[in-house]
Amino acid sequence: MTVSTNRRRFLAAALAAGAFATGILPANARADVPAGRRRFGVTLHPYYSYVANIVGDLAEVVPIIPAGFNPHAYEPRPEDIQRIGSLDAIVLNGIGHDDFAGRMIAASSKPALPVVEANADVPLLPAAGSAARASGKVVNPHSFLSITASVLQVATIARELGRLDPANADAYAANARAYSRRLRQLRADALARLAAKLASADGTSLRVATIHGAYDYLLREFGLEVSAVVEPAHGIEPSPAQLAETIATMRRLDVQVIFSELNFPSAYVETIRRETGIRLYAFSHISHGDYAADRFEREMASNMDTLVQAMVEAKP
Repeated sequence: MTVSTNRRRFLAAALAAGAFATGILPANARADVPAGRRRFGVTLHPYYSYVANIVGDLAEVVPIIPAGFNPHAYEPRPEDIQRIGSLDAIVLNGIGHDDFAGRMIAASSKPALPVVEANADVPLLPAAGSAARASGKVVNPHSFLSITASVLQVATIARELGRLDPANADAYAANARAYSRRLRQLRADALARLAAKLASADGTSLRVATIHGAYDYLLREFGLEVSAVVEPAHGIEPSPAQLAETIATMRRLDVQVIFSELNFPSAYVETIRRETGIRLYAFSHISHGDYAADRFEREMASNMDTLVQAMVEAKP
């Protein structure tokens, strides 16, 4: 069972004290929700899309972080902690991208809120970046930037929400299967476009670098391995010495493509492009804008279009 009823209670006392000092009250009243209709919380945009497609109009999907906040830099606010009190369960990435959620749950009026661990059945990649590993991160938390891993997470979420809401379990399972078919088709279409433009869709000869270690899951679906990662950890810019070392590594390995992140421009990215002449492309991290049921499909389709373009343009 991947539903945890008492997860990550560390810092509970400190956060609870802050909550009461700022006037947080239990938020159990749900007059706006039809009787019997569950409220399931999510922390990140991809999980909003997953859950919204699984539950349809049978339940309400509630983001606990308002749109516009960067999850990497997010600090819990009293009103966001209060929102947890109205939930029946929460769906988490659970492997490092939403660690703040455990502290919020512990400080809320529902510290025993059921938690669905979306990545329970996903084969995980190791963390990338020296600082990330040094800080104790063992796995790469960006599993949502992958069709294969997303399909596995959708199946886990549907199963666990069905256990919490048995009356709608069959509908959740059917919706999950239909959604997963659409996701698989997105990847199949991208691979077909790639095959039509290249003699082989095998990308093992293409050497790529990434600004941070978010895209390993996606790149592996297209046969690519990451040769170098620029940032020591996500959002931590490299020192001049680290940047110089990374540029030297890219030259030595003959890196042909660098993937950066949309909406996070950095001066050092332009420095790398200028110093190396390597082609630069940007992926969406799927962490900006309004929450929407179709956001994951739209932005992953765009990511795969970008990847196909990069692989074609880098062809010798």
